[in-house]
Amino acid sequence: MSVFSRIFQKSEPQSETWVEALELVVRLAAAPAPLILDVRGPDEFIGPLGHIEGARNLPLDALAGNLQEMLAQTQAIVAVCKTDRRSAAAARLLRDAGAKEVSVLRGGMEGWNALGLPTI
Repeated sequence: MSVFSRIFQKSEPQSETWVEALELVVRLAAAPAPLILDVRGPDEFIGPLGHIEGARNLPLDALAGNLQEMLAQTQAIVAVCKTDRRSAAAARLLRDAGAKEVSVLRGGMEGWNALGLPTI
């Protein structure tokens, strides 16, 4: 590979950091607990799937306007949505903006509910 090729070679996108639902239960019980950032719309947040206790609802389309506030968080962030697509996009946006500890709940609220874990 030439020097020119290496300079202009696209870097690989950073892969997602996933957290399984049962692992998240353990992390929520420990100190410091992560911030649960639920990026679904408000209607979904209070809808049939419910949400994780203590979750902050900030829809994905509003995240860009609140990046500075999110980057000021001192705790790890776990992004959550219905499945895990929007939360993966949110995690990428946060990481690209400089957030260090961001993960995605694998399976989202559908997976959380399938395990019978508590919701509000």
